[in-house]
Amino acid sequence: MPDAHAIIIGAGQCGLAMSRELTSRAIDHIVLDRGKVGQSWRSERWDSLRMLTPNWANLLPGMTHSEPDGYMTSGNFVAQLEAFAAVSKAEVRTNTRVERIAQRGGLFEVHCDTGVLIARSVVLATGAASRPIVPKFAHLMPDEIVQITPDKYRAPSDLPKGEVLVVGASATGVQLAHELRLAGRDVTLAVGNHVRLPRRYRGRDIEHWLHATGVLDQTTDELHDLGRALKLISPQLMGGRDDVDLNALQALGIKVVGRLAAARDGTALFSGGLAHLATAADLKMHRFLDLTDAWIEENGVIAPPPDRPAPTALPADPALSRSLEDGTIRSVIWATEFAPDFSILDMPVFDRRGRLVHNGGVCAMPGLYVLGLPFLRRRRSHHISGAAADARDLADHLASQIKGRAAA
Repeated sequence: MPDAHAIIIGAGQCGLAMSRELTSRAIDHIVLDRGKVGQSWRSERWDSLRMLTPNWANLLPGMTHSEPDGYMTSGNFVAQLEAFAAVSKAEVRTNTRVERIAQRGGLFEVHCDTGVLIARSVVLATGAASRPIVPKFAHLMPDEIVQITPDKYRAPSDLPKGEVLVVGASATGVQLAHELRLAGRDVTLAVGNHVRLPRRYRGRDIEHWLHATGVLDQTTDELHDLGRALKLISPQLMGGRDDVDLNALQALGIKVVGRLAAARDGTALFSGGLAHLATAADLKMHRFLDLTDAWIEENGVIAPPPDRPAPTALPADPALSRSLEDGTIRSVIWATEFAPDFSILDMPVFDRRGRLVHNGGVCAMPGLYVLGLPFLRRRRSHHISGAAADARDLADHLASQIKGRAAA
């Protein structure tokens, strides 16, 4: 007999949201986590981090916050997760590392460091950012340069004195560059594709307009190019009221250069396409702000007049190369990319490029589900605010499968 009908891997916002939905449908299940509830928020975030979105956008079902327009710390969010788990009465087995998942005889075998569990269904809720990815040429960096990924960074004191090269200009990259510069470090930011948004627009946090206009509720069926959407990175925002776009960072004295294309013969080589990328980011930002202005007008919303950010201003001649051997650059933060890690799956559920095959979180292997991936079912799927709706949809599917088996 199975130990539970369903086993959920991961006790973060997605796993706990799924647990709540299964409980409401009287489907017995177990939640497993390698550490404590919200382990990645505990151990893989830097000390000063505040949530990218306001508190009201980070609330799980039934939760409230005394400062809805503030920006909670990762510790605050962990406390919310713990409270949510308690209210939902989720059966969470902490400090249980899943090492392998296989299927045999229509059942899933979940091999843990504590033993083997059997279930009819498995929900992967380990998130979209389980594994940092660094460029293949990272090993060509001089040995004297300290290299670190954001999940290992905690504070400026972690890095040796000297200039820091931050590679990547998504939300993580710009926030770390900002923190390091305020700590007195010389910082160079290598900028590739990026998404520029102002922290506030027309008197409201930009997140308000993303919700109000319905942009975050767009489904995958409504997107013209899902493949392109999947490549979007997090916008240049941080918790608080300060902007961290390229203009704001340069005003602090941060040097911006193009995408880090290679490291060769002791030299970092940067792309010459920075101006083009900045122009494209400005254009996309204005398209959304145009949409916001139109929505405000159509709905008769009273708001201050438009206050558009200034165009991105760049150095006339950004550096195309920097020495890595002259002792100036002492450390590199690879704020480049994160990817999900499904290496525990010992079954044929991947395409030729090693990507998990699924349709809106329902995998080709009956009984296997995934949550928390970008654009899983909606644009907000990998946002905290998207966990509840996606969990509800997948729980409905799982419940229908149970009814189908019972009828059969």
